[in-house]
Amino acid sequence: MHISEITHPNQLHGLSIRQLEDIAQQIREKHLETVAATGGHLGPGLGVVELTIGLYQTLDLDHDKVIWDVGHQAYPHKMLTGRYHDFHTLRQKDGIAGYLKRCENKFDCFGAGHASTSISAGLGMALARDSRGENFKVVSIIGDGALTGGMALEAINHAGHLPNTNLMVVLNDNEMSISPNVGAISRYLNKVRLSDPIQFITGNLEEQFKHLPLFGDGENLSPEMKNLKEAMKRLAMPKVGAVIEELGFTYVGPIDGHNLSELIDTFNKAHKVKGPVLVHVATVKGKGYALAEKDQVGYHAQNPFNLATGKPIPSNKPKPPSYSKVFAHTLTTLAANNPKIVGITAAMATGTGLDKLQQKLPDQYIDVGIAEQHAVTLAAGLACEGMRPVVAIYSTFLQRAYDQIIHDVCIQKLPVFFCLDRAGIVGADGPTHQGMYDIAYLRCIPNMVIMAPKDEAEMQRMIVTGINYTEGAIAMRYPRGSGIGVPLAEEGWEELEIGKGEILRQGDDILLLGYGSMVTTAMQTAGILSEHGIEATVVNARFVKPLDTELILPLAEKIGKVATLEEGCLIGGFGSAVAEALTEAEVMAKLKRFGVPDILVDHAKPDQSFADLGLTAPQISEQILSSWFAEKPAVVAS
Repeated sequence: MHISEITHPNQLHGLSIRQLEDIAQQIREKHLETVAATGGHLGPGLGVVELTIGLYQTLDLDHDKVIWDVGHQAYPHKMLTGRYHDFHTLRQKDGIAGYLKRCENKFDCFGAGHASTSISAGLGMALARDSRGENFKVVSIIGDGALTGGMALEAINHAGHLPNTNLMVVLNDNEMSISPNVGAISRYLNKVRLSDPIQFITGNLEEQFKHLPLFGDGENLSPEMKNLKEAMKRLAMPKVGAVIEELGFTYVGPIDGHNLSELIDTFNKAHKVKGPVLVHVATVKGKGYALAEKDQVGYHAQNPFNLATGKPIPSNKPKPPSYSKVFAHTLTTLAANNPKIVGITAAMATGTGLDKLQQKLPDQYIDVGIAEQHAVTLAAGLACEGMRPVVAIYSTFLQRAYDQIIHDVCIQKLPVFFCLDRAGIVGADGPTHQGMYDIAYLRCIPNMVIMAPKDEAEMQRMIVTGINYTEGAIAMRYPRGSGIGVPLAEEGWEELEIGKGEILRQGDDILLLGYGSMVTTAMQTAGILSEHGIEATVVNARFVKPLDTELILPLAEKIGKVATLEEGCLIGGFGSAVAEALTEAEVMAKLKRFGVPDILVDHAKPDQSFADLGLTAPQISEQILSSWFAEKPAVVAS
């Protein structure tokens, strides 16, 4: 059978191991071919091909539920659930999403783009099943990296207290998240991986005891014999494997995650276990592609690359350094001269660029694992003792630590510097990763300063500003991808005055207020308007909190027409801050806000998303002309 013939995962039922192995090879070939062409996550999906096939061969997915954690490990799942023929559209506009989406396919039982959610969601489904008196299996698949997230441990703690609720947790243990895992849980799992497999000791012992004379009644064991059975089980199980059992789960494993026979046999037996059961599956990230197996960090995700050599397909023209690289270089340079600076990441060292700090100054670098809440409160503790903690984290992931920002940092006015990577439109990763909400969710918190650079050179100055600011929390947001190509200084960066913007262009017809990445768009818009006889004043706001009202309000009152430009949600964003300031000061100026409306921005190339949202300079110019300068000829969008 060819994978292209599979439109329903139940078609795996009854196939021989040889046929299943052939399908596994076909999945890997399609996976590699697609990601090499489009870019995307590579290593995670390659590592779970056999796990996915083996599990689905033991389930009836017309009824049973499978919940995948994160989602980028679910590419084989997508191919086995009717999306093989469309898989070449992966992460492209109107194509297959890079993560799980309930609206995309009925077999995507739970949407996931962030880690550590699958056990909680699976337990919720299992409890709903039991409440309705239904009978179907629930399986949550989670990686060992995601197991470092507190939410996953909270769910395990809860499930372990429900001995009558059937739930299977499959631990996909490849010793990695994006980068190598850190912490005590990682060390524990490494020990377990080296232990002899433990499988179903409880049931085997109980069956043996029932057939011994004088013990039990043939059906049930006496309390004394139950205690003896548990003691014997502990003797048979290595110490490291007993921890899971102490949490209330039946532990099975570790088993070979690339041996289909062993996987199928183990899953079939595990489905019969009453209560929560954890099946520990040892896999190899990047399995089947030698380059990805060797470099599991580098091949976690890739831009389009040459499949034969593994090398990226070169760009048509050189690009400026990314904001992440500029951030990392600047912070590392500052940290070399200031031992109080500590960079903190939540398992995103390579993504944020903090791997550079780790390499150069390992004693000033901390990776907490996938534990954003802990990262923020850890930073608060460091700040209490006079350190200068820099929490480098994606905008979308900082959402997970919102209470800690308020309760542990801002209420106590602690000087923690939040550096929000991937703020704004991120492209192919879609709604779970778009950094749309940080302006809105941080702006309402007292004792918080919020800034955004117009380019990578200004970013260097903002990093110095953030390090030197000690009156409370301060946050800097910056976009994904390359800078705009301005010259960079190697040192001697001057800090900015808190809450002060700058005028970049003078004009009397309209005031364009740009924030962060949209300052360049504001300047482009001013150029287009000038071609139609409209002269704009352009302000680089720099700060949304505190807003430079001393600069903005007199200009708004004088000019009378104001447009705000931001790469984030309009509700509660930069434009809202300007509207509030105008209202408070009773400045009666016309106002148009350009940003992301109250919608979820789906996966696409960033320029496609900007065009769909009407956020390109020609589109903004046309809207301004048609609304306020109708007598002028309209601009034709290019």
